[in-house]
Amino acid sequence: MTAPDTATRPPSPATPDVEQAEAAIVEHYPRLVRLAYLVLPPSLGRHRRVLTAHSLAQRALPGGRRSGGRTGSTGKAGRTGKAGSTGKAGRSASRARHGGLPGPRRDRPGSGGRGVDAGYAYVRLQVLRSALEAGVPLTFRALPRRSQLPAPLPRVWGLRLFPRSGGAEELALDQWLATLDGPGRAACVLRALERLPEPEVLRVLAAAGVADPEAAVAGSGDPDHDRLFASPEFDPCVLQARPTDLLRRRRFGRAALAAGAALAVCGVLLALPGGGWGADGAAAPPYARNAAVEQAMDPAKLIRVTPTLWQTSSRTGFSTWPARGDRVGDTGLLRRALAVWARPGKSVVASATPGTPPGPPMGPPQLLFAGTVDQAVVVLLYDGLRVVRYAEPRTGTAVAALDFARTDGASAETATALVLSRVDGNVRYLVAPWASGVGLRDLLKPGEAAVPLKLGPDGVTPPVPSPAPAGNCTGWNALALTGDGSTRLVTDLGELTPARLTSGAPGAERDAAEGGELGDWSRIACLLPSVRSAGVRTVNAWTYAKQQLPEGEGTATWLCTRAETWAGVQDRVQAQFLVPGAPLAAQAAKAEGSPACGPREPRVLAGVLWKSKAGQWYALAAGSAQFASLSASGGGVNGSATGNRLALKAPAGAQVELSGKLTDGTKAGALGR
Repeated sequence: MTAPDTATRPPSPATPDVEQAEAAIVEHYPRLVRLAYLVLPPSLGRHRRVLTAHSLAQRALPGGRRSGGRTGSTGKAGRTGKAGSTGKAGRSASRARHGGLPGPRRDRPGSGGRGVDAGYAYVRLQVLRSALEAGVPLTFRALPRRSQLPAPLPRVWGLRLFPRSGGAEELALDQWLATLDGPGRAACVLRALERLPEPEVLRVLAAAGVADPEAAVAGSGDPDHDRLFASPEFDPCVLQARPTDLLRRRRFGRAALAAGAALAVCGVLLALPGGGWGADGAAAPPYARNAAVEQAMDPAKLIRVTPTLWQTSSRTGFSTWPARGDRVGDTGLLRRALAVWARPGKSVVASATPGTPPGPPMGPPQLLFAGTVDQAVVVLLYDGLRVVRYAEPRTGTAVAALDFARTDGASAETATALVLSRVDGNVRYLVAPWASGVGLRDLLKPGEAAVPLKLGPDGVTPPVPSPAPAGNCTGWNALALTGDGSTRLVTDLGELTPARLTSGAPGAERDAAEGGELGDWSRIACLLPSVRSAGVRTVNAWTYAKQQLPEGEGTATWLCTRAETWAGVQDRVQAQFLVPGAPLAAQAAKAEGSPACGPREPRVLAGVLWKSKAGQWYALAAGSAQFASLSASGGGVNGSATGNRLALKAPAGAQVELSGKLTDGTKAGALGR
């Protein structure tokens, strides 16, 4: 057998009259739908195959309008010709309708292709071609064809339709058909359902656009099973119905109802005067575009100062820091940082020091730094009130970190450095542009010189160990910054801004850079964890009294440390007692939010129970120079002393109340009372 030449598609049947094609569809509708159902790929599912098969059969009509030529005597002769008594007239009418060609005989489909009605042959070819196209997978390389898209009609809501179930033979046949491609299923259907001989099958497949009809016929299976194609399992016109997923449909219905109600409420709100329940005065309508907010979120509007502004400005603070880092020109990074600042999502890890208000900037912020630091990309921004650090991984932007730190009122003394990153117990700082030298000092080793650090080109320090990284106080690192004629000491307390360390009486604080001051800090540095992550700006250590110990055991030192916060409230005050030879000071008293040891109340009184080497317990107390006398009572202790120091014998564990009288006669209590 010689296959037809597939290089050029064989001519399709002549396009029939619309009415003739419609009559063929109506008369042979079940057979056409079954043909389409069997050729469609089983992967569509039985419900969609049923609806698609009906849609393909209904869309097989040729284009054009209904013919209006069958009127008058010609139409009558045509109808008479059907009965056979006036066949000559009928054949004349048929020639008139089909361009002078004699019309084919109207025989039953499946008669071997001889005498098949032209209307049926046409619609069968259209259904077959559409079913083959529907099985072609969708790609982005070509526009989808009509048959590849879900059919708009017929539509079924709330039901799943499928043909009746057959026996084991029908199930095996259906599974075998699923292994064939579209042309193979089409060859089976034309042979088994249409009863066409092999040459006619080859011709119809080629006319339908099959590239290799011979291969399709060769893989069409054994004709002994052709009788099963007429089984009710493959009849998409005799159907069973079942409901869809009722629970999911209920959820969808409720969601649609809620969405409709929300839409209605929004419409009512927008229709009300003023765009809401009441007038908002001069405020913009909800969701309106605000020019100030848009400028604050625009990377092109970020403030960038000149690198030498700090040399000529009247005030030296974060506002005079230039923009530094290797990513200051990365618009995408800056846009992400501003967007996360304004609208942090669920994947953003945000933190703020106590007293720092979160929220977007009030205007375009100032860019301080944008660059790659260790395994992250960091952006530092400043809006006059806060410093904000945005950090994202080097690869990917799905997660980010956002840290806020209050910095209002920063000056050259407190705007010395910012923390860029903390990785594996190490810290990197961005130092002020006026810092000419940076060193690392261990506060517990006051006799050792600071280790010089080499700054990067953008003012970034190398990684330095965090203070007490392992939780034990075997060392406490601080950064010594030299510049503008002085050396300042700062230390990391777990925030963006390191705390400045000073020494001296309230109102006369100075940077802790000399030997004696460093010696005092070496005894109290291990108490700094008590003020970690509290928004601390400065910590001042003041030696307010020295006291001779009873039984000639040397001179004790009384110190008061005051940690002042950026918010100016909840300052933390501690009184420490240091005996000769002790490596660390002991905490004698503490208070939070107290004005003691500060400019508003530059005085302090504290006491401890101390045990001598002989085993005798004493109640020791000391006040600052403003105290003229001290007294103690309770716990088996009762006594007083002139001056600002007191020592009384006391039983072990005694609870003693202290009080004092100032030089102006005013009474004052002890710290923390």
